[in-house]
Amino acid sequence: MLSGVLRTRLLIALTVLALALPQGMAAKDRDKDCKRSQDCALDAFQSGEIRPLPEVLAVAKAKVPGEVVKVELKREDGIWIYEIKVLTPPGRRREVEINARTLDVIKVD
Repeated sequence: MLSGVLRTRLLIALTVLALALPQGMAAKDRDKDCKRSQDCALDAFQSGEIRPLPEVLAVAKAKVPGEVVKVELKREDGIWIYEIKVLTPPGRRREVEINARTLDVIKVD
């Protein structure tokens, strides 16, 4: 489980990363030209294609209570998707997939 300090450090690191990367790449160019996934993610955030991580985590925790242990952001068929892995209080690992733009829950495993 992530401690409060570790979770805070993770959010700070993601914020710093988001502020440090360039912006302005068109969506069609981003898909084929991004060499580093964090560049693509930052541009998507700045253009409004993805929502801030705290909002995404709130949706995931509302759907599956527990400790978030892993977060992945991927692009499938032009849609940004967050994969959130949660360790439930009984110790079961669950995964929540969330549309990064709309915050709609796509799937819960």
